[in-house]
Amino acid sequence: MTDTDVTVYRLNTSYAAIQKRYGIPALRLSTARPHDGTPIRVVSGYWRKIYGCDIDATVYRLREADWTWKDSIRYKPECQTIHGTSGSPVIDARTHQVVAINNTGNDDGERCTLNNPCEIDRAGKVTVRRGIHYGQQTYLLARCLGQGSDVVLSKACALPKP
Repeated sequence: MTDTDVTVYRLNTSYAAIQKRYGIPALRLSTARPHDGTPIRVVSGYWRKIYGCDIDATVYRLREADWTWKDSIRYKPECQTIHGTSGSPVIDARTHQVVAINNTGNDDGERCTLNNPCEIDRAGKVTVRRGIHYGQQTYLLARCLGQGSDVVLSKACALPKP
């Protein structure tokens, strides 16, 4: 979980097979950073619920316990995701592309502890936002995908090295 909180899985099926089996196309990753104010949907397959809100801001650093993530997105307060929604795709409501992965929220108002992330700005100032939730941007992943299922680790791929 260096710099971000995502995992990449290689599936043994194609986008065409997914569409044929489930009747809908597979979600695509956006190659662009999401903007503040973008309307999003956090889609939880586990809870079978969709949370709708907007991106509030991009956070320079987000710290939770022993982890620090870069350029996390903060959701507006009405986006009250819950435990069990971590790993859910965050979808741009306009383009229907994945722009982030839902990952955490501040439960109790504590500072930088487990389930209580804090924001750190460029000057090192720490801000705690109780009840606010966050996601990790995925545009970096999209730049690492080649044709088919190939992962291409080139200069365009800026995934952090653990």
